[in-house]
Amino acid sequence: MSNNEPSMDKIDDYTGNESKEKRSTINKVIILCLVVGAILAGLKLFYNNPGDYVGTPENPGINTAR
Repeated sequence: MSNNEPSMDKIDDYTGNESKEKRSTINKVIILCLVVGAILAGLKLFYNNPGDYVGTPENPGINTAR
């Protein structure tokens, strides 16, 4: 019987022989994820502003605006 199971040495990326196109694609995906994450973090900081009033009309709470 021949050994047909794949080994890690047969994978191009494992031995450091990946193509420039693959390396470029991976870099673009990483940069895209970082940019999207930064945009989402900025939107959360900008739009996630809770009001100063804590409570409801039925149960008045604390008014922190002075």
